[in-house]
Amino acid sequence: MTNQNNNLTTTATAIKIQEVNGKISELKIDQLQQTLLQANQQLTDPIDEQSIKDLVDEILTQLPFFDDSSVSRQAVNETILAVLKERHDLKLVKAVDDLLMAKQVDASQATDISFMIQRLLDKDASIVNENANKDSQVFNTQRDLTAGTVAKAIGLKMLPPKVAAAHLSGDIHWHDLDYQPYSPMTNCCLIDFKEMLTNGFKIGNAEVESPNSIGTATAQMAQIIANVASSQYGGCSADRTDELLAPFAEKNYDKNLAEAKKWIDGEDKQNAFARQKTEKDIYDAMQGLEYEINTLYSSQGQTPFTTVGFGLGTSWIERAIQKAILQIRIQGLGKERRTAIFPKLVFTIKRGLNLKPGDPNYDIKQLAIECATKRMYPDVLMYDKIVELTGSFKAPMGCRSFLQGWHDENGQEVNSGRMNLGVVTVNLPRIAMESKQDQKKFWDIFEQRMDVCKQALLFKIARAKQANPDNAPILYEYGAFGKRLKRGDSIDQLFNKSRATVSLGYIGLYEVGTVFYGHAWEHDPQAKAFSVQIVKSLWEHCKAWEAEYGYHFSVYSTPSESLTDTFCRLDTKKFGIVKDITDKEYYTNSFHYDVRKKITPFEKIDFEKDYPKYTAGGFIHYCEYPNLKQNPKALEAVWDYAYDKIGYLGTNTPIDQCFECGFKGEFEATARGFKCPKCGNTDPATCDVVKRTCGYLGNPLQRPMIHGRHQEIVSRVKHMTLGNDATTSARQG
Repeated sequence: MTNQNNNLTTTATAIKIQEVNGKISELKIDQLQQTLLQANQQLTDPIDEQSIKDLVDEILTQLPFFDDSSVSRQAVNETILAVLKERHDLKLVKAVDDLLMAKQVDASQATDISFMIQRLLDKDASIVNENANKDSQVFNTQRDLTAGTVAKAIGLKMLPPKVAAAHLSGDIHWHDLDYQPYSPMTNCCLIDFKEMLTNGFKIGNAEVESPNSIGTATAQMAQIIANVASSQYGGCSADRTDELLAPFAEKNYDKNLAEAKKWIDGEDKQNAFARQKTEKDIYDAMQGLEYEINTLYSSQGQTPFTTVGFGLGTSWIERAIQKAILQIRIQGLGKERRTAIFPKLVFTIKRGLNLKPGDPNYDIKQLAIECATKRMYPDVLMYDKIVELTGSFKAPMGCRSFLQGWHDENGQEVNSGRMNLGVVTVNLPRIAMESKQDQKKFWDIFEQRMDVCKQALLFKIARAKQANPDNAPILYEYGAFGKRLKRGDSIDQLFNKSRATVSLGYIGLYEVGTVFYGHAWEHDPQAKAFSVQIVKSLWEHCKAWEAEYGYHFSVYSTPSESLTDTFCRLDTKKFGIVKDITDKEYYTNSFHYDVRKKITPFEKIDFEKDYPKYTAGGFIHYCEYPNLKQNPKALEAVWDYAYDKIGYLGTNTPIDQCFECGFKGEFEATARGFKCPKCGNTDPATCDVVKRTCGYLGNPLQRPMIHGRHQEIVSRVKHMTLGNDATTSARQG
C-alpha cells in the first residue's frame, strides 16, 4: 500500500473503492464533499464551504492507495476522521463519523428486508440454526423467524450508527437483535413466583387465585413460565423451588391428614398415611411440571428456557420436593425415557447441609450425583462461593447470568423479581489480531471498543425503559418482576438504582492469549496475568459506568452459542486462516480452557477459577468426562474439589441412546451431525442425542446447531479418567 499524493480534485472525478466483500465500487469526489457539507450543516456553528473543499483536498492526498490505485472503504473513513481531528474540528468529527456509520449501515444487505427474508426461505443455516432451542421446521417457529428477520433489519436502523456498524463488521455483537431494539423487551429474569402464587395474578381473561395444593401451584408455574417467556427474550428461573413450593405441599398434607383421621385409628398411622400420600402428591406435581415445560411453546416458537434452582430446604417436605425433581429427571420422558432438555436443573451444595457424609441432606447430594451421571443435569452451585462472587445467593437467570446482591429501600435483600436488560459482546480475538502482538496497541483498540459497547449498553437501557406496564402485564402488572405497577407508571423503577443488570459480554480469551504468547500460553504466568487483566479491565469499565449512570453494568462470560461461529467466520474473512485461532472454525467461550487439550478436571478448575471474580455477571465451568454411571465417586471428587474454588459447575458425560440397536454411550460425530457408532442410526425419532450446547443442553439431531458450535463440540477432549487414587486425593485436597 502506498500514498499517492495526486491532486485528485483535478485529475480524477472518482476513486476506486475496495468494499469489505472484495468488490470494487466507485466513490465520486463530489459525493465525498457532499458528505462533509451534509455533516457541517448539522452544526450550530458550521465552517465555511471553502474550508470544506480544503479538507477534501487534504483527505485525497492522504488516502493510502493500493498498487492498483484503489483504496479500502475503511481506509477512506479512517482518513476522513484523521484529517478532521488534525484540524481540531471535533464537533464536525462526530457529525461526520455518525453520518459515515449511518451510510455504512444503510448500504448493508442486513437492512434489506427482502434480501434477509430470501435467506430465511433458502434455509440459510446461519439463520435457521442460530438458536438450538428453536425447531425451524415447526410453523410457529418459522413465523417467529420471519418476524425476527424483519425486526433485525429494522432494529439495525434504530441502533446508534456506530453501534450498528460495529455489530455488522463483527467488532461487537448486539445480542437478540431479532427482539430488541425493535421491541423494548428485557432479557432474562428470576420470576417472583412467591409473590404471584401468594397473591394471585391474571393471564389473559383469567383471574388466578392462590393455589391450595402443590399440583395446582406447579400448574400455575407452568402457565406463568409460558407467559413470561413470551414477554421477554431470555431465560427465566425459579429460585429455591423446594422452599417455594413447600407451603403448598403443606396444604396437601393438611388435607391428607384430615382424610386419614376419618378412616384410620391412631395418630402415628394417620401421620404416616398423610405423609406417604403427600409425598405422592409432590412427585405427581413435579412430574407434571417437567412434562408441562417440555410440551410448552412460547410465542417465540421455542420451549421456554427455564431453570429450576433447588437444594437448600431441610424440612421433610422440602427434601421430598428435591428428591422428586431428581428422580423424575433420572426416569426420563416418555416410554423411551429420553433426557429432558428443560428445565435446566441447578442443585445447590452447601457446607454443613449436604457436602460431606453426616450432613443432613448428604443423601440428596448422592441422588444429584446419580442424576448427573445419567442426565448431565443437575449443574451445581457452590453456596459459599456464589455469595462471595455475586454478593448474595441465588440461582442463575437462564443459563449463566447472575444478579448481584441488592437490597431495597427498606434494607431487604431482593433477588426474585429482578432481571437483565440485555447483553453486548466484544470480539476480543479481533482486537488481539488487529494489534499485531503490540500490547499497547491492543489496549488502545480495546478502549475504542469499550466506547462503542458503552454506547450500545446505554441504548439497551434506554430502549427497555420505553416499555409501558401494559406491554407485558405478566411482568409489570401481575408480579413476575416483583412489583405490581399501574398502567402509566414508569417501569424504570424496576431497573434503576442497580436493581436490574445490563451485561458486557466477551469471547475468546484463549485466542487472545494465543496471539500474544502462543498455543501453550496457559502455562505462562505472564500470559495468565495478561488474560486476567483483560477481564479485570472489563469489570473496571462496568464499575465506572455504574457510578456514572446508576444502573448495574455486569461482566458476562458470553455462552456464544452462535457467536462462536459468527465472530470466527467474520475474522476469517478479515485475517484469513490463522493457526489455533480461526483455523478451528470456532472461538472459545469466555474464559474457558482450550477444549482440545487433555487435562484433568482439577487442572481445568484451577486454571479457570481466577476469572469469575471479575465476571460475576455471568459464568459457568464444566468438565468433560467419559461414562460416569459406574463411577459416581469420581464425579463427587470433582464437585468436592471445586467447592471452595468456583461457584458454578456443569457435567459433560456421554448419555446418547439408540432405540434401534440399544446402544448407550457417545454417538460418533460426523460432518452433518451425530450417528450411532454401533448401527449408524441418525434418525431423531429413534435416537436421543444430548450435548451441552454451552451453558445448557441441546439435542442436535432434533434441532441442529450452527457449524462453529458443532465444530467446538466435536473438538472437545475428555478430561482424564479418575481412578480411586485420584478420587481420594481430590477429596483430601
